[in-house]
Amino acid sequence: MKRVFGCIAASIAIMLAASPAVTADTINWDMPTPYPDKTFHTVNIAQFAEDVEEATGGRLKITIHSAGSLFKHPEIKNAVRGGQVPIGEFFLSLISNENAVFGADSQPFLATNYEEAMKLWKAQKPIVTALLEQQNLMPLFSVPWPPQGLYTKKPIAYAGDLSGIKFRAYNATLEKFADAVGAAPTQVEVPDIPQAFATGRVEAMITSPSTGANSKAWDFVDYFTDIQAWVPKNIVVVNRKAFAALPDEVQEAVLAAAAAAEERGWQMSREETAAKIAILEDNGMVIATPSDQLMAELKEIGAGMLEEWKEDAGEHGATLLNTFAN
Repeated sequence: MKRVFGCIAASIAIMLAASPAVTADTINWDMPTPYPDKTFHTVNIAQFAEDVEEATGGRLKITIHSAGSLFKHPEIKNAVRGGQVPIGEFFLSLISNENAVFGADSQPFLATNYEEAMKLWKAQKPIVTALLEQQNLMPLFSVPWPPQGLYTKKPIAYAGDLSGIKFRAYNATLEKFADAVGAAPTQVEVPDIPQAFATGRVEAMITSPSTGANSKAWDFVDYFTDIQAWVPKNIVVVNRKAFAALPDEVQEAVLAAAAAAEERGWQMSREETAAKIAILEDNGMVIATPSDQLMAELKEIGAGMLEEWKEDAGEHGATLLNTFAN
């Protein structure tokens, strides 16, 4: 009997000795994201995490904390910068108050389709990369939202129809846009949209068909006017020190998975546009084509905002626009 117990004890000792080595070789990353699980951005990121884990044989495991559950949206970038988490996702133009170049993709009517948006990202990426490097951050990939449309309770025939309306804003550019049309901007994050409309904090918004469908916009507005105002992007960034600490082969796996996620994400966004507009229509919303007068007025506002943006963006902005135009 003593011999049996001795064998069991020896086996347990071997197992315990082996376990710490396995744990020590496994790198666990927490990744905050601002959007719910069903949002296509989050779905794409979940696939990215799965690809990384598979490619590294489980050596790097990324746990997704969606819908602002770990850090609220405005906190995510600095959480990665400060090393509280090694990786995170946020809306790029959310940090345009730091440098106007971060908000280039949210300039009204500068890039309004996917071809223009990709061209703009190619012009924007080197500058964004250099600016983020100064904050100990490195971009991994960026994925656009569908072109932004206008959600309202009543039909909008011209810009003056928006005057006095409480308007949801999600960055500094949209606040300026709301001010320009005489609306009253209010900062509201995506998870809070239904409650904001229900309590009367906001009455209209410009956002993607994705956010509209996922928020069940038909419960609080009746019209989606397809103005295709801009094609903004989310960006996934990593703490440079955390990335540098990874073994070379794990770094390569992360970069390969990131490249695949960017390509996949852009295609998902394209497919999302038509699918989510159809959902809005199926749930009773009026899908309106904007009048020529409305578009002319909105583009005029956009042109004025772009001139202001050029001043704010300085040399970086001039370089970006020159690259984008050529």
